[in-house]
Amino acid sequence: MTDDLLHYTLCNITTTTYACETSVLKENIKTKLRVFERKVLRKIYGPTKEKDGTWRIKSNEELNRLTGNKNIINYIKAQRLGWFGHVHRMADNSTVKKSI
Repeated sequence: MTDDLLHYTLCNITTTTYACETSVLKENIKTKLRVFERKVLRKIYGPTKEKDGTWRIKSNEELNRLTGNKNIINYIKAQRLGWFGHVHRMADNSTVKKSI
């Protein structure tokens, strides 16, 4: 993992998804998050040089291959499942559990 990708993972994703467990994730927000993520990843991985010497930006499929199909939306869903499990294990008289 490159330093830029490590910085993206540690800083940008954690900052962007802070308190994502309890926020509403509407389609327009999902789209904005995906666009943001692809923009940052394209900056990190840089352009691709073709055989004829021209440069082009990486496609979404190439970015998916490079990141192992991990994306910010799946990260948020995993965080939510973890939070749900945490709340589910709480005592029944817990204020958080009562509010759900």
